[in-house]
Order: sequence, then structure tokens, then C-alpha cells
Amino acid sequence: MSNVSQAFVLPNGQQFRNRVAKAAMTEGLAFRDGLPNQAHETLYRRWADRGCGLLLTGNVQIDRGHLERPGNVIVDGPLTAEAKAAWARWAAASTSGDTQAWVQISHAGRQTQKSVNPTPKAPSAVQLALPGGQFGMPVPLTGAEIHDLIARWAHAAAVSREAGFTGVQVHAAHGYLLSQFLSPLANRREDEWGGALENRARLLTEVVKAVRAAVGADFTISVKLNSADFQKGGFAFDECLTVAGWLADLGVDCLELSGGTYEQPAMMDMDGLAPRDEPKQQSTRAREAYFVQLARALMAAKTPPLMVTGGFRSLEAMNDALASGIDFVGVARPLCAEPDCVAELLDGHLDELPRFEERLSIGPGWLSPTSPFKLVRTLNGFAAQSWYYQQIRRVANGGTAEKLNPFKAFLAEEKENKARV
Repeated sequence: MSNVSQAFVLPNGQQFRNRVAKAAMTEGLAFRDGLPNQAHETLYRRWADRGCGLLLTGNVQIDRGHLERPGNVIVDGPLTAEAKAAWARWAAASTSGDTQAWVQISHAGRQTQKSVNPTPKAPSAVQLALPGGQFGMPVPLTGAEIHDLIARWAHAAAVSREAGFTGVQVHAAHGYLLSQFLSPLANRREDEWGGALENRARLLTEVVKAVRAAVGADFTISVKLNSADFQKGGFAFDECLTVAGWLADLGVDCLELSGGTYEQPAMMDMDGLAPRDEPKQQSTRAREAYFVQLARALMAAKTPPLMVTGGFRSLEAMNDALASGIDFVGVARPLCAEPDCVAELLDGHLDELPRFEERLSIGPGWLSPTSPFKLVRTLNGFAAQSWYYQQIRRVANGGTAEKLNPFKAFLAEEKENKARV
């Protein structure tokens, strides 16, 4: 039987001391220069110590005008000697203790907050359907701008390799730019970058080709892909099956399966505001591994080796997923406040990881995440995210988790963001 504690080797020869990965989580720790700093080193060295066999960084942005949030690490041009040294220190911390570390490379597209860019670039002029006015009307990318972005992804991958990281992950999930191109809801283009799936996936496949050319055949390339957007009319699972096959043909070394967008955050097992592609069943709410059933279907077709992230908490569920043929299980939110929890799970001191998500609410009743009011549900989602962000900051500063009301965390995070814009 497969076990999360077992060592593992990818077909390309990369070795891992166990089968648990820290999935990518935005850190928000960089300053306006966009460089990794001492906080990143402290945080990633803590995560690397005895725990996960693989660390994926938070999304590193290829355009400072399209951050997922203030505080992202940015690579959008040549690096100075000082910047290269900062990257090398981050890579050294992330790979300590025989840990593999991959840089997730991304562009937020229309999911760029107004505080960063009120008119972000995207496939089409389709605004994010969320209340609160945090996201502006996007401007469609030109053909020349699309080709420039492809080169930027390749450059960021080359920077990652030179710094000492052991792989990269192209972020094509969760409603960010590559995911927007894949979605018929966000991509209304009528040129070679829109319409049929082959066209909507063209930017992703061209990015993968450019990244491979930049890093060489002996460097790991992963892709994070939505199993589905879980939005009516969005990127669907049958399309995921096809795209996964194309990525396998391109020699992608690992595919991480996830799902959802800001409008329908299935990756956090939350109900969003956009119409779902199908009703959410109670059994889905109860399950730990949100995307395992879809991964099993994916394995019946052509796919790169698979990593699945989303809801894993118990050792039993992780081992069951591995027994089904999945290669890695990804863990994220528990590591924000308890950075040693995976190490304790693997050592046998825990049977399951903490379930912080079950008690994060700005208030009871109509103030809860199940509120009848859309704005309140949205605020709960952002407040819960802010709670995790605040815990990451505490660990990065060498501290420990602290009890904090999610709404107070939201206010604190807004203050932090304004200081980093």
C-alpha cells in the first residue's frame, strides 16, 4: 500500500523524501521591490524542516501591474546582483533538509485588485462578478502583449533555476490569467487565442513550450490546472481531460489538479456567488479530498503524474488517495498556523491536521459564511483568507499562531496591503 511517508521518484528522476507537498499559498511578504526577503527565508526554512517533501512557493508574478495581491514576489525584468542574491537565499532556505522546492509562476489578469491596477489586462473585457468593487473592468490583451507574456513566463522560470530552485509550476488554475483564457466565460475572443478549446488552451501550451526551452530538459515543469471552474458555462472537466493529454504530450513532469475561481472558490470547499455547473451535494461538503474522484477519472485518460490538493486533513484520506494512483497529496491551510503539523503527522504524533476552516466566521447567524446576503458571504471569504495571511506573517516573523477574529484579520490585512502597494 502507498503511504505518504514513502520516498518517491518522478519519471524524470527527481526524488522526494515523502509524498506530501506544501501547495502554493500567497505569502504577501515582499515589499515594493518585489524581492524575496528575510521573512520568506524564515518561513520556508520552517516549512522545509522535517515536513513536506515538496514546497511550492506562493505565486510569483511576471508583471508588477498584475499582482494577485500587494506583497507578491515579482520577476518582470532582468535581476540585479542584489536581487539574484536574494533569490538564491530564498532557494537555499526552501531546499534545506533535502526538500524539493518549485516556484509557482503566475499572472493575475482580471483578478488583480483595483488597488494594484484599476484596468487590468485579461483575455476579454469581462469583469469579475463579485460585489464590493474591488476588481475593475479588464482591458483585452493584444496579440503582441500575449507574446510578451509568454517570454516573461520563460524568463521567470530561468531565474528560478539559476537561483537554485528544483522546479517551476505554471499556474493555470483558480481564475488567474491562464485559467481565464481557458474559460469560455472569461475568454470571449474570436482570434487564435479564443473560441475552440485548442485556441483557449494555446496560451498555456505556448507558455509550457517556452518554459521548457528556457530551463532545459532536465528541470521539472509542473502545471496547476482546474479540474473544472465549477461555474455554469465555464471550463469543464471534459475539457480538463483533453488539456491534460496535451500537457502530457508536451512533457510536463507533474500536473496538480485543483478547481474553482474567486467567483466559485471550490478550492476552499466554499459556495461562491456565481451559478454552479451542478448542485453541491452534502457528500462533497463532508469529503476531505475535494478533487480525488475527478483525479481518478483523469488517470483513466492520458495525464502527467498527478498531485491533488484540496481538503486533505487525515492520514487515512491521504493514504487512500495515494492508493488510488495519485502521486502526491497537497496540503496548504493547516501549515499557515501550524508549520510543523505535517512533520508531526508523519512522525505519528497526529492522526489528522488542524481544521481551522471549520471555525472561521466574522460572526454568528446572518454574519456567518452561510449568510443569505451575498456581500456578507463574500466578506467572510476574504476575512478567512486574511486570517491565514496573518498567521503566515506571524510564522515568517519567527512567532507562533494567535487567536484572531477573521474580521479583525481582514482589517489588519487591508492595512498591510496599503503599505505594500
